[in-house]
Amino acid sequence: MDSSSSKSEIEFECLPMFRVLKGGVVERIAGTETVPPSDVPQNGVVSKDVVISPETGVAARLYLPTAASPDRNLPLLVYIHGGGFCIESPFSPLYHPHLVSLVSTANVVAVSVHYRLCPENPIPIPHDDTWQAFLWAAAHSSGQGPEPWLNHHADFGQVFFAGDSAGANIAHNMAMRAGSTTQLSDVTICGIILVHPYFGKNEPDRLWDYICPSEVHNPLFYI
Repeated sequence: MDSSSSKSEIEFECLPMFRVLKGGVVERIAGTETVPPSDVPQNGVVSKDVVISPETGVAARLYLPTAASPDRNLPLLVYIHGGGFCIESPFSPLYHPHLVSLVSTANVVAVSVHYRLCPENPIPIPHDDTWQAFLWAAAHSSGQGPEPWLNHHADFGQVFFAGDSAGANIAHNMAMRAGSTTQLSDVTICGIILVHPYFGKNEPDRLWDYICPSEVHNPLFYI
């Protein structure tokens, strides 16, 4: 068998999400489509994208109700998407309309976090990227941050983490980390919303064992 054939063999497969070839290529089978933000209101909500770290690509999609007024700040929702840590993004046709609906219904400002995906970026990179995005958002609590929507409309005394699946795992761990830091004197975490959270049981988990090569980080998963 020549080297090109061996490189096309499957090293790891987690259907219907992705497969990894022995040559190191990651083939994502789902969760790669994107839709743009909109400055034209969708269900009473506008959105835009911001780059938080040009070096790593950490970014976010922001959502703001068009009825928001500088006279009354709205709760801040930090949302973390699911997808087994390996697929999807805030820009997908699954999560963008979900956040539009959520922001419209709950009347909140939202930061939907774009973290680097496994398996190319193993655990704890998705967690660390989300923490970086949260600290970026929290830096607006003084009203002096780079993003006007957060400066003028977010209430940092009412901050919530939310996520589904792997995003719920990250949301839980962000709340735990926020509770143990002294960096957030002007930020109050009021709650977390965990939808179908992805946590481990007292048994091996094939996907987690592949994307988390170090047992040092198992407390992020086995709670």
